[in-house]
Amino acid sequence: MLEARKIEKYYGKLHVLKSVDLSVKASEIVSIVGSSGAGKSTLLHILGTLDQPDKGELWLKGERIDTLKGSSLARYRNRHIGFIFQFHHLLPEFDALENVCIPGWIARASKKETIQRAKELLDSLGLSHRMNHKPGELSGGEQQRVAVARALINKPDIIMADEPSGNLDSANARDLHHLFFRLRDQFGQTFLIVTHNEDLAAMSDRVVHMKDGKIIDAPLASGM
Repeated sequence: MLEARKIEKYYGKLHVLKSVDLSVKASEIVSIVGSSGAGKSTLLHILGTLDQPDKGELWLKGERIDTLKGSSLARYRNRHIGFIFQFHHLLPEFDALENVCIPGWIARASKKETIQRAKELLDSLGLSHRMNHKPGELSGGEQQRVAVARALINKPDIIMADEPSGNLDSANARDLHHLFFRLRDQFGQTFLIVTHNEDLAAMSDRVVHMKDGKIIDAPLASGM
């Protein structure tokens, strides 16, 4: 479903990504691990179209997307890729329901249908009683579940998660990890996750190891 071919990235003279190839199948949960500075987050940002490669190709469901620019790229990203970050990035002036709805409204989806889907997502994540609370009134685990719902609102092809449990205590981290697998099992959701959490990596369908801007170990998905 997702395929990166010979991805290269430089920041000035610093060669951050060195001819990286990676494939992710639909409904797969893949974790990228490695020491700090290995290039994990840079790769994730490029795969999520938040940054551009200097060389290489990026394909999603048979469509080349690294060539998209400007508003076309923004529309594609909004509709096809969901994001979960370590620090949630919820807008503090909006309540949980509104935060979840924002990507749907940006996509110009029906306001009524977007609100209904957001309510259903929050309910499925155990937050029906918290949807009118602002982020500052929610616990860290609740904020991250709101961020998960926001990532799901447009039914993306893939969710990119950058250290999603890095700011959570062990109990909330464990709950979040199990949530990813429930979403995969119930909805066929695909996840690509950068993590230092060994427990999450061990639960994943595949673990991709990075070092010095290269993938040094990437087991093939079953059936590939």
